Amino acid sequence: MRLIVGYQATPSGADGIALGATLARSLQASLDICLVLPQERPVPSKAPVEAGYDDILIDRATGWLDEALTLVPEDVQARAHLLFDESFAQGLLDCVDECEAYMIVVGAAGDGLLGRHSIGTVTSDLLHVSHVPLALAPRGYRHSPPQRIREITCAIGNRPGAAELVRAATDLSVTAELPLRLLSLVSAEEQSARGPDGLAKAEEVLRTVQAELPAGSDVQLTVAEGSGIEKAASSLDWHDGDVLMVGSSRLAQPHRLFLGSVAAKMLRVVPVPMIVVPREADDE
Repeated sequence: MRLIVGYQATPSGADGIALGATLARSLQASLDICLVLPQERPVPSKAPVEAGYDDILIDRATGWLDEALTLVPEDVQARAHLLFDESFAQGLLDCVDECEAYMIVVGAAGDGLLGRHSIGTVTSDLLHVSHVPLALAPRGYRHSPPQRIREITCAIGNRPGAAELVRAATDLSVTAELPLRLLSLVSAEEQSARGPDGLAKAEEVLRTVQAELPAGSDVQLTVAEGSGIEKAASSLDWHDGDVLMVGSSRLAQPHRLFLGSVAAKMLRVVPVPMIVVPREADDE
């Protein structure tokens, strides 16, 4: 299994490498660290073009990738790739296809709170067009990354259509021999709309999903409630090594990502990495 790390020579890039290493150890995978340069450099009409500028930029980018490889722990196999594309996100997606990679890993934007998620331009683009899962590292993840994933939490909605998400979470759980927590969040607004049996309905959804899992699966069922989705997500116990998996919105194109409103609210408050899974072709 190969994991693509979208790298820039910033703290965010180091966060992505740290999460990539944690995932690689857990999944017995290798890393492909990718830095994307624009194919053409826009130059103001009155500005002189410096001879050899492109060569200088390529040399500098190569140096950045050499530095990136030094951030990878010795027990994790990694390769570096210098790519050229008008779009950083498209360059990563092309590398996914070339390497037959399973997942893309990126760090948070630099303007977020420490330990929380912040979406930058590249991540935003990937959240609309990626056809493979996207793993997001919270800001500062590089400071104390766990050796391996401890537990996978899979957030299940209260509507049908989570088959691809559950399958992806189960596959990772089995591959890495990790416990799986199936999670349903219930807000006060949902309670008022659904009536007093809102929690019971959430539990029923989780039991239905559990019944479809392979026999002997190590699964915990959890329903969290709060005045809103953020409060419900914040009420949970999160530990070092935990990973949250969410599905894409039903607005997503088939086999593409699209971060839904509930997942976006969770993203603002959870202190652990989040993996977003593409929508299935037949989700409705």
